[in-house]
Amino acid sequence: MMSAPSGPLSGLRILDLTRILAGPACTQALADLGADVIKIERPGAGDDTRKWGPPYLKDRQGQDTNESAYYLSTNRNKRSLTIDISQPEGQDLIRRLLGRCDVLVENFKVGGLAKYGLSHDHLKGDFPALVYCSITGFGQTGPYASRPGYDFLAQGIGGIMSITGEPDGEPMKVGVGISDVMCGMYASLAIVSAIRHRDLTGEGQQIDVALLDSQLAWLVNEGLNYLTSGETPPRRGNAHPNIVPYQLFETLDGHVILAVGNDAQFQRFCDFAGLPELAVDGRFITNAARVRNRDAIVAILAPVLRRHPMAHWLAGLEALGVPCGPVNDIAAAFNDPQVKARGMKITMPHPAGEVDLIASPVKMSATPVTYRRPPPTLGQHTDEVLAELLGLDETERARLREKKVI
Repeated sequence: MMSAPSGPLSGLRILDLTRILAGPACTQALADLGADVIKIERPGAGDDTRKWGPPYLKDRQGQDTNESAYYLSTNRNKRSLTIDISQPEGQDLIRRLLGRCDVLVENFKVGGLAKYGLSHDHLKGDFPALVYCSITGFGQTGPYASRPGYDFLAQGIGGIMSITGEPDGEPMKVGVGISDVMCGMYASLAIVSAIRHRDLTGEGQQIDVALLDSQLAWLVNEGLNYLTSGETPPRRGNAHPNIVPYQLFETLDGHVILAVGNDAQFQRFCDFAGLPELAVDGRFITNAARVRNRDAIVAILAPVLRRHPMAHWLAGLEALGVPCGPVNDIAAAFNDPQVKARGMKITMPHPAGEVDLIASPVKMSATPVTYRRPPPTLGQHTDEVLAELLGLDETERARLREKKVI
C-alpha cells in the first residue's frame, strides 16, 4: 500500500495536532504533495469528525464502519498516532517527536496548548527551526481571539452570507465549510513559504491563520467593490456583480448558466438567440452599459431562453465559444466526462475494503501528487511511528498503553 517517498515535499515531516476541517484540509494538501504527516489523536476518541455521520464507510460485508465520510474527506496520506497530551509522558512524547519533525500544525483555541507546555513560546527555544502553524477562528490577537471559531460564524461575520442567496431571501451560507477549507489552503501556502525561509536562514517561526481573516481575503472582487465604491454589495442570487449577462436562466426543460464574459461573446450570443439588435443597442453595447441596465437586459433575455430546451443553448453556444453550462447535482458532477477525464475520483485500498475519495486538483509534471495511504483508522500507526522515529520497543509501548498515554 505504501509506495516509495515521492513528491515535492518528500522528506518534510509534519506533526498534525488538528481536527475537524481547516487543519486537516491543510495537512492533507501537504501530505498529497509528499509530506509525512503524523496525525495525533486522543486515545479512544480521535478526531471529532470520525463520529460525524452517517454516512460511514462500509466494510466488505456491507456494514457501517466507524469511518465517517466527513473524516475520510481530509485525512488521506497521514499516519494516525494516539497520544494523551494531558499526561506529562504524552507531552514528552510530543516533544521527542518534534525533534524529528519540521512543522507543527495545531487548531486549539488560543492558549489551549500552553497548559501542556506545547505552545510556540514553550517550544521555540528548544526547536528554533520549527515552523509552528496555529489555525484558529479569529487569530491570536484582537477582541475575538479567545472565542471558539466555527465556519458558519466566519461566513456570517465575514460578509459572504450577506451576498449569497436570492435578493428577497435570507442570507445563505455556502453549501460546504468554505471558510474552513480556504483557511486550510492559506495555511498550507504559509507553511511551505515558512519552510522556504527556514531552508535559507535556519529560522523557524509561528504562523497565525484565522477563519475570519481567510473569509475576508476571499471576498476578492466583492470586497473590492465595497472598498472602491463605499457601497455595500447586495445579494443578487445567481447574477454576477460586475458582468451581465452572467447568471442562471430558465430554459424550456431546466436551467442553464449563461456566462457572457466580453462584448464579442455578447454579440455572438445575440445573433444565435435571434436578437442581433441588442448587440448594437446603446443600453447594452458594452458590459459597463449592460451592468447599468441589468434589469432591462435580463427582462428581455429571460423569455427568449425559455423558448428552447437546454440542449439547444448548450450545444449551440458551445459551438460559438460563448460560455454556457448545466447545473449538475453532485452525482452528475462526478459523472461529467471532463471530471472523469481529469481523474477527480480515486479509489484506494482500506482496512475495511476500499474507499472512494476526491482527488487532489493539483497536476504537476515532474513531481505529481501521490496517493500512498488511505485515511487511517484511529491509532493505526501508533506502534509504527513510535518504533520508527523514537526507537520505542514493544515493552515500552506496552507500558505506555497500560498507563493510557498512547
